[in-house]
Amino acid sequence: MGCRSNGNCGNCGCDVMTVFDWLEGVPIPEGQRPFDIVEIRFKRNRKGYYRIGQGRRVQTGDVAVVDAAPGEDMGIVSLTGELVRAQMKAKGVKDTHEIKRVVRKAEMDDINTWQAARNREDATLSEARRIIADHHLDMKLGDAEYQADGTKCTFYYTAEQRVDFRELVRDLAAAFKVRVEMRQIGARQESARLGGIGVCGRELCCSTWLTDFRSVSTGAARYQHLSLNPQKLAGQCGKLKCCLNFELDQYKEAVAQFPPPSTKLMTRKGKAGHFKTDIFGGRMWFQYFDDPGASPIPIDLADVRHIMEMNAKGEKPDDLQGYAIVAEAAPEDALYGDVVGQDDVSRFDSSGRQRRKGGRGRSRSQRGGAKPSGTTAPEGASQGRRRKKRRKGRGNGNSTE
Repeated sequence: MGCRSNGNCGNCGCDVMTVFDWLEGVPIPEGQRPFDIVEIRFKRNRKGYYRIGQGRRVQTGDVAVVDAAPGEDMGIVSLTGELVRAQMKAKGVKDTHEIKRVVRKAEMDDINTWQAARNREDATLSEARRIIADHHLDMKLGDAEYQADGTKCTFYYTAEQRVDFRELVRDLAAAFKVRVEMRQIGARQESARLGGIGVCGRELCCSTWLTDFRSVSTGAARYQHLSLNPQKLAGQCGKLKCCLNFELDQYKEAVAQFPPPSTKLMTRKGKAGHFKTDIFGGRMWFQYFDDPGASPIPIDLADVRHIMEMNAKGEKPDDLQGYAIVAEAAPEDALYGDVVGQDDVSRFDSSGRQRRKGGRGRSRSQRGGAKPSGTTAPEGASQGRRRKKRRKGRGNGNSTE
């Protein structure tokens, strides 16, 4: 199951920033040497490209020890072959001598050292935050990542302004006995590293597939006629949601076919102004200035242009109601289909309900009719009535005994 990549995602399931190798199994043309650079994934969404050298073979999912200069780091091979060349070209990484190399495939001792370093990260992150609070620095520490050999720790933080952390680095190095590297990232990069669930119910785009963080402006929300509410437009990072740009081009093409929002329609009844627009429905709503309490009138885009042409010629229609779109009520069968597990829409109708036998709100005659003559009440019922009568007499200060 998982991502159904047949194990090519490198971790026996789904993870962030995975790439399906659709060239897996395709033979290399004769005379062409295999590409000797592989993509290696480290913690979360951090990836790098490393040279394995000609004649060496690695597969997706192998744990490799790479040169970290200084020291050694360890990651999982996430992509091999010609698709790595395409990924490097898309990300602007050049195939030069600066690309570091894969030292060897990881052995069991290497993996144990790597796991021991990873297990220290949570405790290190908590202690580092306490040290930062003691220094009273205006910065937020988001994540800590140890190098596989345990000799170096990289701290990722966000800050609004420049932070002087020279004293902090010395204290962190003394507390954890490792080399310390402080790396400042943006709010979106922090959300990508930490991950989370968006308001859509899915994982954050920045932590699963989105790699280029383009600027998002409030103009994207205006084009889509969204309410400029920061609480609804902001994502987990506190910035405008990246998904506001996903459909922006389609909205721009559609909006270009509509008149501007400042359009006024002149009729003999009065002047009407633009109220709202249904872009993909091809209709606009107008409201009379003299009657602001009336409901806006929906008009088709072609009719709006026709009225504008009439106004340009000095002509005016009698009323906008003649151009109003009449909403057609959908049949009940279309709204409430016979779906498995769906309740009947008339289950609360009074005529269709069956009352319980002996239910509340019914008289004795309706529940069981008059008591037949010659019958006596059960002995338990008569004793209960006598006890109730005695309690009532005691409450009035009288005794019935």
